[in-house]
Amino acid sequence: MNRISGIFNDQRQYQQTLKQGNAAQRIELLRKLKSSILEKEDAIFRALYKDLRKSRFEAAVTELYFTYAEIDFAIKNLRHWMAPKRAGKTFSNLFAKNRIYYEPKGVCLIIAPWNYPFQLVMSPLVSAIAAGNCVIVKPSEISSNTSKIISSIILDAFDEQHVACFEGNAEVSQKLLQLPFDHIFFTGSTEIGKSVMAAAAKNLTSVTLELGGKSPTIIDQQVDLAKAAQKVAWGKLVNAGQTCIAPDYVLIHESRADEFIGLYKQFASEMYFKDKEAINQAAYGKIVSRKHFERLSDLITDAVDKGARINWGGKTDDQSQTIYPAILTQVPKEAKIMEEEIFGPILPIVTYRDLEEAIAFVNAKTKPLALYIFSKSDKNIKAIIKLTSAGGTCVNDVLVHIANPKLPFGGVNHSGIGSSHGFFGFKNFSHERSVVTQRSPDFNKLVYPPYDAKNWVLNLLKRIM
Repeated sequence: MNRISGIFNDQRQYQQTLKQGNAAQRIELLRKLKSSILEKEDAIFRALYKDLRKSRFEAAVTELYFTYAEIDFAIKNLRHWMAPKRAGKTFSNLFAKNRIYYEPKGVCLIIAPWNYPFQLVMSPLVSAIAAGNCVIVKPSEISSNTSKIISSIILDAFDEQHVACFEGNAEVSQKLLQLPFDHIFFTGSTEIGKSVMAAAAKNLTSVTLELGGKSPTIIDQQVDLAKAAQKVAWGKLVNAGQTCIAPDYVLIHESRADEFIGLYKQFASEMYFKDKEAINQAAYGKIVSRKHFERLSDLITDAVDKGARINWGGKTDDQSQTIYPAILTQVPKEAKIMEEEIFGPILPIVTYRDLEEAIAFVNAKTKPLALYIFSKSDKNIKAIIKLTSAGGTCVNDVLVHIANPKLPFGGVNHSGIGSSHGFFGFKNFSHERSVVTQRSPDFNKLVYPPYDAKNWVLNLLKRIM
């Protein structure tokens, strides 16, 4: 704890120096971070394979290239983001100059998860640096190989008084949460998010929480079902389903369910199987830990015990911590798999008779991090968007909204608080400070009328005209 407190205090002092920096200095720091990552690319790929059995292609697309894009976008736009923004005038300050300044929040804490262990450290770190903050990073101990590489990169790119990394278990996180940070950025489960928020409240620390939830996919009758099945299969099974915005379950019109299931099996097999029986472990990830492997196995068992049917897949391999893609049908609402975020390659299929029934099903649950709609009907699409709430939504696609830095990414209520990526990430780590510069030396005389209100109004009109 002494080392943690020491670095935290050093960062609080250094923040005053850092705050005086300009855009060019911050851009140079971002370039240094990118350079350090580039030097260690091969080691990053190896670490991600050891932790999650991510293929080089998947790791490149979802972890490294995503991070490079985030850095490049910040470098390109940072000067514009940092520039004070004009604010409109009101009657009370007609003669004043009104501006919004973006100043660093101060010393920030980033607590990252294990499922995308590199990207979900680096993305908020880029935003925090761009906004001019000092940062302490706590990567996940579950993805320990990637955590070691992250620590090495940060040590190479920054002085600890600016950015520091602490590896370790939950005890380290608890020690960090006792400190009066200026902002905390947490990515993880809703339950742990509540604990983070409670700890932050003791110091009145602002928080960004990127959580999860049961992200639904609604498929109506008017749809290109082959394209829908292909995209849902990819979105559900990338990283073996361990994605916070993965389609959690599918709501599909009863007339199209069997056809969708057949197509889903086809595309899943093409992407991740060597043949009809054997999974291609070179392309398909493993479950991150024994604990999570057993949790997913228990979800399947619980659902079957309560009346669900395994329509396809679900084979498990204890030794390699692999759970084959699975489809569940006839799943009762009281099954745990319909109450908890799945975070694995198991897809429950729920049928409906009319769209109102599907919307009611979604609204009966907490607000999800993502909601996906597959339809050719503008009327149905608009109705679903209008009558539901979600952190983000894709129409006729999945996951891709996270890849556009011009869009805010974040949850709502149980699925999160605040937004990240691009300018939204920069703003998230900044305090928007209002600055009013008065230009009229006798402003008070103009704004606050004397007892003779008639003369005051006439005097004001003369000055304006």
